[in-house]
Amino acid sequence: MPELPDITSYITALEERVVGQTLERVRLGSVFLLRTVDPPLTAVEGRAVRQLRRIGKRIAIGVEEQIWLVLHLMIAGRLHWKAAGAKLAGRNALAAFDFANGSLVLTEAGSKRRASLYVVRGEEALNAMNPGGVEVFETDLEGFRAALTAENRTLKRALTDPRLISGVGNAYSDEILHAAQLSPIAQTHKLKPKEWERLFAATRSTLTAWTDRLCAEARKSFPEKVTAFRPEMAVHGRFNLPCPRCGEKVQRIRYADNETNYCAKCQTGGKVLADRSLSRLLGSDWPRTLDELEALKKK
Repeated sequence: MPELPDITSYITALEERVVGQTLERVRLGSVFLLRTVDPPLTAVEGRAVRQLRRIGKRIAIGVEEQIWLVLHLMIAGRLHWKAAGAKLAGRNALAAFDFANGSLVLTEAGSKRRASLYVVRGEEALNAMNPGGVEVFETDLEGFRAALTAENRTLKRALTDPRLISGVGNAYSDEILHAAQLSPIAQTHKLKPKEWERLFAATRSTLTAWTDRLCAEARKSFPEKVTAFRPEMAVHGRFNLPCPRCGEKVQRIRYADNETNYCAKCQTGGKVLADRSLSRLLGSDWPRTLDELEALKKK
């Protein structure tokens, strides 16, 4: 799922292309994309784009008369800048937003249709789309800690809850926790003051570094290949590859459609965290340390 750095890079690329331009027409390739009926989708047509905003992991496009298009890309939704009037070709093409200078096309890979489009009017309706998570760059350490300790959760779960922290998901939470040298299963109510300082600093520095990198690329060309897996990342998507800090192999915890990547040496004191499916299979034979894990692999 595109997260804060990715959404910001989309907005950077779109600002120079659509702000001040008239949205001539919106074409739907899937009727299931649109989740609202009032105002109607036609209300945005023929109106100039005034501004763009990030609302959590959503992209909000504001046109005249305080009408907003709010896009949630979910896991597989992606945006593409095409020639004006580009055809909606294939099952994955969900919508096109037509301008005189080009068309913004929304696609979604796979068969599940999770991406959504809302049309709302006014600031109050737009704010209602916000899950409520704290903006990392608009709070201080105390506000950050207060948000994450509202309930006692693992750091991984807390960081990826949009009601607690805005714009952070599976990929960048892995990178943040690696930078902070903290375990993904550490409990928020048990963190020490110095650990909170490391976590807050790592969250800001990680998001800043990746936002700056992706926005610099977006100023050169439209971000057509937004992905959660980038070779420059430290641990996310790098299972069994060397940790850039210590050289030990990156480990993972798999669950449902997601996985958490971490370095046992840097983040968990050398302890290998239990993978739900494999630990059920191995039971008491589950390796607890890196040495035990390596010994198991040699059997």
